[in-house]
Amino acid sequence: MRFFLISDNIDTVTGMRLSGISGVIAHNREDVLRELESACEDQEMGIILITEVLAELVPDELKEIRLDSSKPIITIIPDRHGERRPKDYITNYIKESIGIKI
Repeated sequence: MRFFLISDNIDTVTGMRLSGISGVIAHNREDVLRELESACEDQEMGIILITEVLAELVPDELKEIRLDSSKPIITIIPDRHGERRPKDYITNYIKESIGIKI
């Protein structure tokens, strides 16, 4: 199982390469879609990391990949500028998913 990163900046790619995770830089929606398709076709790919900025460009496509159990796991990560999501993101996500306030 392999990890793969799709990032919008070189700093994140460089940091991940230091930990043994290969990746590419994408600058627009078309680049992201091309790299996602390529990564999903790789049978050894287990987890695809994508930065928040790029995830915002392709939300519907990410949802489709996440719903397909034969595809790699998609994980959205912050980039070097930090988290873009609100501080209570996880709590709200759980509340929306199962209807329980934590």
